[in-house]
Amino acid sequence: MIAAVAINIISFGAMGVDKWLAKAKKRRISERTLLLLAAFFGGVGAFLGMNLFRHKTKHLKFKIGIPLLILLNIVIFIAVPK
Repeated sequence: MIAAVAINIISFGAMGVDKWLAKAKKRRISERTLLLLAAFFGGVGAFLGMNLFRHKTKHLKFKIGIPLLILLNIVIFIAVPK
């Protein structure tokens, strides 16, 4: 549980940092990294960061991909025996 909270905080922060880097015209966090953070149970943080910072909201791979990754993470969480 603590790990899931941590990865979501990191995902949220990565969206904010990438938005700041984009505005500053500096080297950015790759889309692959942002999506991997979401895939490894950081989807909620990525989704919240995406919408709060208005970052990557027009990119279909994020607009559709992040919610799909959240659903996939929920399915995995339910399916894996405790």
